Amino acid sequence: MPNIKSAIKRVRTNETKNAQNAHQRSTMRSTVKKAEQALLNKDDNASDSIKAAIKQVEKAASKGLIHKNTAARRKSRLMKQA
Repeated sequence: MPNIKSAIKRVRTNETKNAQNAHQRSTMRSTVKKAEQALLNKDDNASDSIKAAIKQVEKAASKGLIHKNTAARRKSRLMKQA
């Protein structure tokens, strides 16, 4: 545990940001997996799930969770499957 007040605060803020980032990343991954499953099962709502997945990927890239090229690659793979 740090002794300096600013270091203690930094630990707290890092924990909260880490939790937020983990939640965002988990949400992105699950929506991408749902879209892929919808494409494999040829569901009627596959296009909606693809749109939701692309939105989550773009959101993660804009927040800096993933690199913009990674986001482009994931979107491209989704569209290729469609």
